[in-house]
Amino acid sequence: MTRYLVVGNSGSGKSTLATRLAAQHGLAHLDLDTLAWLPGPKRAPIADSAAGIDAFVAAHPAWVIEGCYADLLEVALPHTTRLVFLNPGVAACIANARARPWEPHKYASKEAQDANLDMLIGWIQDYERRRDEFSLAAHRALFDGFAGDKHELTSREAIAAFAA
Repeated sequence: MTRYLVVGNSGSGKSTLATRLAAQHGLAHLDLDTLAWLPGPKRAPIADSAAGIDAFVAAHPAWVIEGCYADLLEVALPHTTRLVFLNPGVAACIANARARPWEPHKYASKEAQDANLDMLIGWIQDYERRRDEFSLAAHRALFDGFAGDKHELTSREAIAAFAA
């Protein structure tokens, strides 16, 4: 059974790739944003999010999980058969964020999503400087430490062409 873990910066194309992989291969799809946040927004307790991941993994033999949360991705990592690190660079991530369609599972309206765009772009720009669970350093450590099948995709073209 194929179990993908897709990691990268905000705007890197994680959701787009995960949606495509799920559709192509009939995989269950989990966007970690749905487990990581409480209303407010406030970060959900890690234990609660981890329990959600464990339940998802137990319920689905084949899946794709995507997110930027290295702390949560580590929960799924032992069950992962293929790790895909999207690392197209900050400029590509910003361009993707600007072109992002409305994400109704995250925002009440397209206007609410667009009102958050400046904050998101600032967040994306800090990716290489941050040292938290959302950072390039955390994603690199996760990728480098994984001994299984793994792929680092470093351009929008490579991400679009990725064939599972």
